[in-house]
Amino acid sequence: MNGRNLISMIALTTLVGCAGYQVGTRTLYRKDVRTIHVPIIKSDSFRPELGVMLTETVQKEIERRTPFKLSNMETADSVMTCRLTSDAKRVVSETNTDEPRLLQSVITVEVSWKDRRGMPLIETRFLPPGESTFYFAANVNFVPEAGQSISSANQRAVERLANHIVDQMEARW
Repeated sequence: MNGRNLISMIALTTLVGCAGYQVGTRTLYRKDVRTIHVPIIKSDSFRPELGVMLTETVQKEIERRTPFKLSNMETADSVMTCRLTSDAKRVVSETNTDEPRLLQSVITVEVSWKDRRGMPLIETRFLPPGESTFYFAANVNFVPEAGQSISSANQRAVERLANHIVDQMEARW
């Protein structure tokens, strides 16, 4: 076998071996889902606006980062339901006179993403078999004395949660 034939064999083997690979962001996500419905997130907290804020942010992240298109309930291939289970404001650090210096905002969410047949679409090895609800939490520190508010901290926490939720939509290898 001469050098030219050897090079041809290596090139052919490489092309055949890589034929199943795809390139681009579409390969990160499920191929059996094209549309998704994300209803308004219900909130168990005393701040009902957080559910609406999180809904808008999750929807924007899905449109921005995934190939999925938002759709209404009747025509969607899948449905992602979320429930904001809690939000809290905690004192992390205080002065000698018990004035809060550093506070923390914590928001917790339950997420379930299922197809039309009710099959879970988010996969993980950390949940027991049959469990389809995921729990996400985000916390953000803020300093009121520096002009930071609970509203800006909640906005950052909502953005982090939306990012984590959309991260979990990627297909497992």
